[in-house]
Parts: sequence; C-alpha cells; structure tokens
Amino acid sequence: MFGIFKKKIIDVVAPVSGKVVEIESVPDEVFANKLAGDGVAIIPNSGDFVAPVSGVVSKIFDTNHAYVITTPDGIDVMVHIGLDTVSLNSQGFQRVANPQESVNAGDLIIKADLEYLKNNATDIITPIVISQDSYKKMQKFYGDTTKNKKIMEVN
Repeated sequence: MFGIFKKKIIDVVAPVSGKVVEIESVPDEVFANKLAGDGVAIIPNSGDFVAPVSGVVSKIFDTNHAYVITTPDGIDVMVHIGLDTVSLNSQGFQRVANPQESVNAGDLIIKADLEYLKNNATDIITPIVISQDSYKKMQKFYGDTTKNKKIMEVN
C-alpha cells in the first residue's frame, strides 16, 4: 500500500550504569529547561561511557566531557558526562573512540575517572539528550539501570 510509512522506533540505551532520573532534576538550567534538548539523566556508578545508539560519532568535545552519536535516521544523541566538567580540560577523561567513527550501541566511547570527577566537578549527573528537531515522540524509562539497558524510545 502506498503512503503508509511507519517511522522507525530508535531504542536509546544507557551509556553508563547508574540511576536514571528526570532531565528536569539536573541542577543546571540548560539541561533542566531542555535548552539542549529533551531526554533523561543518569547518576553514574561506573566510569565506562558507551554509545547509546548505533551510528557515527559526530562529535567528541575537545575536553572529552561530552559526545554526540548520530543515528542513520539523523537522530543526534548527546551524552554530557557530569556538570561543569568542561573546566577540567580533559583531566579525568580518556577518549577511546574517534570522531566520524561508526559505532554500535554499547561500544566504549569515553573512560572517565569517576572518583576524580566526584572530587573536582560540580556534579557527576550525566544528561543524555536528543535535539528537539530530530524526533516526534519520546518515551522515557526511569530507575536503576545497567549499561546497554533501554532508557528511551524515540521516533
């Protein structure tokens, strides 16, 4: 039948183990007010941060505190490790993946020294956001999570 196309649902998995909380609870206005996009946040209990979706590493910030994976459908998923971590100038972060590299959900992107971040960053809470113009619907899943467990569905 012509004209009936169902947009693909994308599963967004936890980039790190921890507790999934509402984006509005992040103690930073940019994230809490969804200025960077909508999503969830994770209070991490591990330092291994993976790709939340399959796609291309479209950006890793020079300071290694945040990265963006773009799906083949054009959905951008940003992982921002901690708050005010840009001021650490890469201290506490080790880049594993590289920009423009193809990755599968679950592939390691950044290794972070969680103890260092706890002692030197404003907060270790990690927003996972999707830019407002790259999806129509979003469903969020809260509570304890493990790396690679579904935390959002977007389409």
